[in-house]
Amino acid sequence: MIALAESGSTLRAAATLHLTQSAISRALLSVEDRLGVALFNRTPRGLTPTAAGLRLVAGAGGALAHLCQLEQDARSGPAGRLPLRVVCECYTAYRWLPSTLAKLRLTMAELEVTLAFEHTAAPVAALLAHEVDVALLTTGKAGANLVEERLFSDEIVFVVAANHALAARAGLGPEDLRRYPLITSTHTPEPEVRWFYASVFGRGAPRVEHLRFPLTEAIIDAARAGLGIAVLSEWIALPYLGGGDLVAKRWARRRLNRAWRIAYRRDSAAGARQLANALAGAPPRLFAG
Repeated sequence: MIALAESGSTLRAAATLHLTQSAISRALLSVEDRLGVALFNRTPRGLTPTAAGLRLVAGAGGALAHLCQLEQDARSGPAGRLPLRVVCECYTAYRWLPSTLAKLRLTMAELEVTLAFEHTAAPVAALLAHEVDVALLTTGKAGANLVEERLFSDEIVFVVAANHALAARAGLGPEDLRRYPLITSTHTPEPEVRWFYASVFGRGAPRVEHLRFPLTEAIIDAARAGLGIAVLSEWIALPYLGGGDLVAKRWARRRLNRAWRIAYRRDSAAGARQLANALAGAPPRLFAG
């Protein structure tokens, strides 16, 4: 506007900017008031820029060009780059999720997914604090301020040595879990522990002997040594069952299916839905039915 007025005609500036001549005059006066310096000499023949006005016009060109470039970059920059920070409530998902995300990048290059391991213990709180964009939940409650959708389920199975007394059983029952130590992870969230006990023992959970290890390999090795019954997700157990020294058993009464859900804020809906579609049916299955 100032560059147009430099030509000496507020009328020409008004026509170019689709404003009234009085609006242009008021705008110029407002700029001068804000700067505290006169930008134009007003004469009966029109406007002529002062020395300050000439300096402002000379420097404004580069600033306007930079602003136009920023607007262009915003419109046509790297198309669809969508950062998405993902956390899983249960550590078992980190067994298969990275390889699934690697495949996802081949088909959905616009998603830039990173795993936020540091928020595993409190995924919902991290969502609400905008520290992550998406959480994969098993037992956590998303709450009213978040969107929540079902994804898939995995089955909890029992792994014992091939020469264990339970190896020939078609399925295990509560009496088996009372008789032998349960080999579990030290990282299992407390809500998931409560879900497991309620699922296998009901309300009156008996005292059960436990062996707890921080690493999956230690859990598997303890089961291989015949020290007890390893309690694992099917997709954690699957890679260890090909050697013939371990067998997996299901719960005899019903399938111990653990439901997984995706939770996200509404401002992360676009990326979360793409991720949900990609993860549908992603985890490997141990049993066909």
